[in-house]
Parts: sequence; structure tokens; C-alpha cells
Amino acid sequence: MTTHVGAPGRRDEAHTSGWLMFAAVIMIFSGIMTLLGGISAIAKDDVFLATRNYVYELDLTGWGWIHLILGILILLTGVALLTGATWARVVGVGLAGLSMIANFMWLPYTPWWAVLLIAIDALVIWGLCVAPRPIRD
Repeated sequence: MTTHVGAPGRRDEAHTSGWLMFAAVIMIFSGIMTLLGGISAIAKDDVFLATRNYVYELDLTGWGWIHLILGILILLTGVALLTGATWARVVGVGLAGLSMIANFMWLPYTPWWAVLLIAIDALVIWGLCVAPRPIRD
């Protein structure tokens, strides 16, 4: 059984750590929101405001596919965190970092939403990094 050390004399299962649960739930939320943003960009390009003369001017449909795939991966990693998969912590930090970069590039299309998802991804990274490290018996 994988455990982590908390207070002296107390041992809990690693996947029941409050920080891991927090990060997993926030990752699932972020994954769903990123997935929905990607679907919106793919289905209807005129939903988003197309900005001109922006340094990162890219095809909106292409970014929609990137957000769709990234959202699915974040969602699945969040679910894996809930089940206690230790590999999901490292993958979660990486995916949250990629999501921050993708949402930074997404700023000209949905500025407030992109900033909100960047903040959520920062919370995910923080939650995954401060959670207690599992130890083996």
C-alpha cells in the first residue's frame, strides 16, 4: 500500500491527501473547460473575436484542436489522480504547464477566460507540488 507521512504516528493513503484531491478536482474542471473551448473554436470560428496584428496570430480551428486534445488529456490525468496513480502527478504538472502556454497564446481570442485558466493551471501545479510524497511500506 502506498502511504505518506503526515502527523507523527499517523499514516494515510497517498491519494486521499487534501492537496492531491484539490489538484485532481481542479484538473478535471480545467480539462472540461479547455475541452469545451476547443469544441467552440472548431465548431464555430465566428464565436471568437479575431484580433489583427497580434504576434501569435494562428489559425483558430487549429488552436481549437490543440485545446480539445489538451483538455481530454488534462481531464483523464485528473481522473487518474483521483484513483491514486503516482505517475499522474508528474504528467499533471507537465500538462498544466502546457495548458498555461496554450492559454497564453489564446489571449487575443478570449482574454478573461485565458487568464482565468492560466490561474487555475497555476493552482494545479502548486497543489501537485505541495502534496505529500508517497512512500512505500
